[in-house]
Amino acid sequence: MSELFKRTKILATVGPAVASEEKITELIMAGVNGCRLNFSHGDYIERDQQIAWIRAAEEKKGRSVAILQDLQGPKIRLGMLKNDRLDLHTDDELILDYAVKEHDGSMRIPVQYNLAEKVKVGEPVFLFDGKIHTHVIEIVSKTAIKVKVENEGFIMSKKGLNLPDTDFDGDILTEKDMADIEFGASRDIDYVALSFVQCAEDIEKLRQILLSHGSTARIIAKIETKKAIETDESLEAIVKVTDGIMIARGDMAVEAGAEVVPIIQRKLIALCRKHSKLCIVATQMMGSMVDNPEPSRAEASDVATAVIQGADVVMLSDETANGKYPLETVKAMKKVILYTQNHAPVADICPEITKDERGYDAISSAAARLAEKIGADVIVCQTASGATAEAIATQRPNLPIVSVTSNPRVANQLALAYANTAFVRPYSETYGADLARELINKNYIKPKGESALAVIVSGEKGKFGGTNTIQICHL
Repeated sequence: MSELFKRTKILATVGPAVASEEKITELIMAGVNGCRLNFSHGDYIERDQQIAWIRAAEEKKGRSVAILQDLQGPKIRLGMLKNDRLDLHTDDELILDYAVKEHDGSMRIPVQYNLAEKVKVGEPVFLFDGKIHTHVIEIVSKTAIKVKVENEGFIMSKKGLNLPDTDFDGDILTEKDMADIEFGASRDIDYVALSFVQCAEDIEKLRQILLSHGSTARIIAKIETKKAIETDESLEAIVKVTDGIMIARGDMAVEAGAEVVPIIQRKLIALCRKHSKLCIVATQMMGSMVDNPEPSRAEASDVATAVIQGADVVMLSDETANGKYPLETVKAMKKVILYTQNHAPVADICPEITKDERGYDAISSAAARLAEKIGADVIVCQTASGATAEAIATQRPNLPIVSVTSNPRVANQLALAYANTAFVRPYSETYGADLARELINKNYIKPKGESALAVIVSGEKGKFGGTNTIQICHL
């Protein structure tokens, strides 16, 4: 089969290192299937330019590319510090004050969120993205709290805070997020990633907001808080109501401990496969390539593990946004994905996949098993909403899924789905064989023998859940 059909997809963050149509085109040509726009940085003028570059590159490549809007959420940061730094010692006491606008070098420092409204005495507060551990010893005022330092080190201006035991009581969408959601709804956005999700209700709230703006973007729940992962029931409840999961391993490691991350990653991939939801593994997958042209062995193993576990997507952050070697990073990641999928089967890490008795689930499962049994070259799937294609992908077949839809938005969203390549075509009762031949002629599918063997899945025109037919086609 063509290299186009790597089964685990690559999501790359757009930033200063790839700030041109030419560089984004190079990334997509090298194997990027989706682009992440980090709304923690930049402005709307920059976002419009990036979207235009991505769509222009997509057209050059001749295939769909997903755009993911990553909301900042209540990312709590310190304010500006005098001389940009403050040294700390064990048992120092700091006052974190939302009302302070300018730091004078004292232990009363500015913070960009009113913690006094949320935290309780005794709760941990981690500064500088987890490098400094403190705990709350007093609520000083309506805008300030006092914390005690537990280890030596230093803090710097605008570095992040983590509050693993603090309940934000559903208050995870900021005013900035609301404005960003409205902007994204008016632009060409395929996915919206919600930061610091704590419960299923957070997802349901965002979905209503998106609907109110007329947005058909799918929701990705970023799993990075201690509360989200505290019970198997709460974790599965989030997976059920969302459209996909991003395993945000950086903040998760700070909030819950680095030792829990591998287990939660495995558990989340299994849950996503069980419920036909997109699963993205993120954070420092090839972090050393920010500064180096080759990945470490540990990073190659990290990517390979995600592939073997059956992740839909592996994500690059600083590596492509700010790194010195963005193109080399994508190529290295693709190389690991292809070698792994060609030499190791996807692990059986999830329970038997049982669905909600939907017809297309049974058809999709049968199609995947049939394709494997007869040694098919490709599964060709007609899908109106993308649900059938995703249900087939849940089975993790070791061959490409070519999904045909009349909806460009669905095609873009399927760009991140496991093993899927989507094509926008008008509905046709005879599309399957014709399209499969076209793919062979264009070298997208390479038959194992003299002819190609395709399993074709189709249904009634325009009917959601109308998938009801499987064909075997010799080409």
